[in-house]
Amino acid sequence: MRKNYSPWIHQLDKSREHRSLRQDLQADTVVVGAGIAGIATSFFILKYTKRSVVVLEKFKLAHGATGHNAGQVASYFEKGFTAMVQEFGADLAVKGQQSIDDAWGLLEEMYTDATLDIFFSRGLGHDGYSTFEQVVRALEEARLKREHGLVPEHMAVAVHAPFIDAIPPQYAGLYRAVPHKQVLEMLETSNPLFMAVSSQKRGCVNSALFCEKMLEYLTATYPKRFALYEHAPVHKIILHTDSALLDADSHTVTAKQVVLCTNGFENLHIINENGLEVDARYHHLLRGRVAYMSAYLEKPDNPPVATSYETPAEPTEDLPYYYLTRRPYEFQRGEEHNLISIGGPEEPFEDELYSRESEYPEYAMDILSKFIHDIYAPEHHTPVTYEFTWHGLMGYTQNGMRMVGPEPQNAILLYNLGCNGVGILPSIMGGRKIARHVAGEQVPKSIFDIPRR
Repeated sequence: MRKNYSPWIHQLDKSREHRSLRQDLQADTVVVGAGIAGIATSFFILKYTKRSVVVLEKFKLAHGATGHNAGQVASYFEKGFTAMVQEFGADLAVKGQQSIDDAWGLLEEMYTDATLDIFFSRGLGHDGYSTFEQVVRALEEARLKREHGLVPEHMAVAVHAPFIDAIPPQYAGLYRAVPHKQVLEMLETSNPLFMAVSSQKRGCVNSALFCEKMLEYLTATYPKRFALYEHAPVHKIILHTDSALLDADSHTVTAKQVVLCTNGFENLHIINENGLEVDARYHHLLRGRVAYMSAYLEKPDNPPVATSYETPAEPTEDLPYYYLTRRPYEFQRGEEHNLISIGGPEEPFEDELYSRESEYPEYAMDILSKFIHDIYAPEHHTPVTYEFTWHGLMGYTQNGMRMVGPEPQNAILLYNLGCNGVGILPSIMGGRKIARHVAGEQVPKSIFDIPRR
């Protein structure tokens, strides 16, 4: 068995001082959770309101899902656009997709304001398909987006794909026939299994390092309105009519509003003294999945990429698809490498508490090693030496959409949570939306609203 060790945590400043909660406090807004959702929420509240913000983190900054993800920046949902239109209607689905597309600009805004210089790639990412069903599903998504004024993904299909003549005519103009070699080159594989590829904007970022640098910026820019306290687990939140009381270990924090930016699996109890019960409902809104990833180093000879691969055996619940990123990476000071990060294996999380100390299972590494040898790098005739093997807990909502906004039973409590497998841009979008709620704006209805009873 291997340890859970992430390349994103590896790059954090080990000498950074961790500030703990030493007394009772009052704040306008308390944010629970110091991952990318909590940091983004704090940034936008501080920038666009006059509110003070206290962040309470049960462990350390960005050491949860933010430090144990795949590092891909993507503006799509695992719940496809077709399903979104069916559930929410075209108008809300389009606005929801646009809000995630616009989150690229919000991420750039954070980078610009904080004058960050850490690595962040932007470019075209690719999704590889190997079956007719996968291609038609992707084309239907593209057709609906085009019909409703969104920019569809571009697809290339191998001219000699056995199913190319069976593609329905309504998808004309959404794909082009190209030599099979071109499809394989875009996917950087020699495996002839893949017959089509779609492309869309995608990026790579170390979201844990991003949070660490944003913390430096927020602390320096808002010294009187912002504070982060680590090793400050919140056990209980009591909601009143116009305030909330948080039990943070041996101290209490009073706030006008509370924003939960967690993965939803804390030993946290919510008591609503202003109406219907919230606690049981909150704990049933999310289900967990644990994702497994591995990474190795190679020479820095190739540009960054962000690619996913659907083989004929996928999607399944335990292996929806493979995903891969390649980016420059400083393993030790002054050493330049490319980091090849791959993931895919998942399993349901059914325990009460997730432990980041759990060992990394051999079966997950075997699955990913097979992917490398069969698809990404068949020239690797010897076993790959992994520098990192890690797992992370993802929170999936019941409807597959991020939960962003006030609790219907008591608006003192707000949520920005629900990774649903693709979390960086939705977290940032959610932070901006929460800031609008905190500022008292009339925020339009959206697919991210909290379901009512």
